[in-house]
Amino acid sequence: VLLQASGGGLVQAGDSLRLSCVASRSTFTSSAMGWFRQAPGKEREFVAAMRWGNSNGFYADSVKGRFTISRDSARNTLLLQMNSLKPEDSAVYYCAAGRAIIGTIRLDRAYDVWGQGTLVTVSS
Repeated sequence: VLLQASGGGLVQAGDSLRLSCVASRSTFTSSAMGWFRQAPGKEREFVAAMRWGNSNGFYADSVKGRFTISRDSARNTLLLQMNSLKPEDSAVYYCAAGRAIIGTIRLDRAYDVWGQGTLVTVSS
């Protein structure tokens, strides 16, 4: 398995969750890794991403200031800290890796390796 996501669950609005995505070493050093999400009946959307060798994150406007993407290089793990969760954050969250550049880092077609998804449900 190249990417293994975990950490989802059922929480209340305002709570926090941390998602983890363990990657194989070769996948972890892809040019970019990111998180996408898909709610029922909706298209998959970009959440956050970061490029290898750069600690700066890229965020969707809807999560900026609440979510933080980071990387634990010792454990080949991509993390997504989600604070102040809202019901509209409910979705299956997927981690992904690929050769995305800054111009394509928000596009799912720039990623060619995907994890299996982890479900986040936020109750009001």
